[in-house]
Amino acid sequence: MSSAARIRVLIVDDSALVRKMLTAALANDSEIEVVGTAPDAFIARDKILALKPDVITLDIEMPRMDGITFLKKLMNFKPLPVIVISSLGHAACQASIDALRAGAVEILCKPNGPCSVGELGVTLGEKIRAAASSRVRSRGKEQPTPIAALPGPAAAETPIRFASDRIIAIGASTGGPGAVAEVLSSLPANSPPILIVQHMPATFTTHFANRMNQECRIEVKEAEDGDLVLPGRALIAPGDFHMTLKHSEKGYFVRVADGPPVCFSRPSVDVLFSSVASIARKKAVGVLLTGMGSDGARGLLELRKNGAFTIAQNEDTCVVFGMPREAIRLGGAEQVLPLNQIGAAVVRHVSTLPALLDTSKVA
Repeated sequence: MSSAARIRVLIVDDSALVRKMLTAALANDSEIEVVGTAPDAFIARDKILALKPDVITLDIEMPRMDGITFLKKLMNFKPLPVIVISSLGHAACQASIDALRAGAVEILCKPNGPCSVGELGVTLGEKIRAAASSRVRSRGKEQPTPIAALPGPAAAETPIRFASDRIIAIGASTGGPGAVAEVLSSLPANSPPILIVQHMPATFTTHFANRMNQECRIEVKEAEDGDLVLPGRALIAPGDFHMTLKHSEKGYFVRVADGPPVCFSRPSVDVLFSSVASIARKKAVGVLLTGMGSDGARGLLELRKNGAFTIAQNEDTCVVFGMPREAIRLGGAEQVLPLNQIGAAVVRHVSTLPALLDTSKVA
């Protein structure tokens, strides 16, 4: 690849050591060029204008202007793909989730020492390539279809009833936290159980689940081994662990366990979807959202072959149209929908009300 075609990266971090480590981690990547570094948001602003980077890596905790404030200004005036590289402290993790909601496409953990530089280089390089091909847009242009606007009785008059033993399984990667949040926020409090794999580092999934629990009508928690799968509850697979659906005489529950990565991912969407396909079969709904790579594509096909209703997010609303594209190519998606229609389509399918089950009324 020629120098002109390389992905141009600007590293923004107040720590000179971290700037040096990130630069070193990318030094041997022939497709990526670190065109500059900046210790704070004001210098970063000037270097963005001068160097025209394709991707920015951004620290959250910086002097003069914090990373969240800078990110929001950037997304308003000059949207660019941003990868947040954060420490694992409580405040930093919380702020990183805010950054994803503000438009960042990915989170990575800061390197803890020289031994982690090589591993970081591989991961960071992959994330930068995905970010460079992502669609960066201002948030809030499209609103979810409200439940009350669905065909049939208004939600205020008649609570939506759901078929028993239904399971909703959702998978996402790059750009996924915002997409998952939009789907979950569109679901009513008595929604069927939901299982979620969102590619995200360990520790960050805890904070993501907590944030979703504050914002959604359903209960949202990071899954623990043996957790019951209940109506009105969403379980998010913890970072670095696979999550699978199990069944006993007491009902559905989840198994959270270690295991080799699948599609280079742990947790893996394919692992979750495959377990749901084998146990819930036609009682399941599978939803594959934005993300790079192919994780979840074969699992969505397996769900569909076992009678489940399956949805893939459409290209126009994906941050990265990798996983949904592969699922569509394989024939795993029964419907391909824009993000703001997915929650309503799920509710329509699992509802027991005849008017909601009329698929001819799908937008």
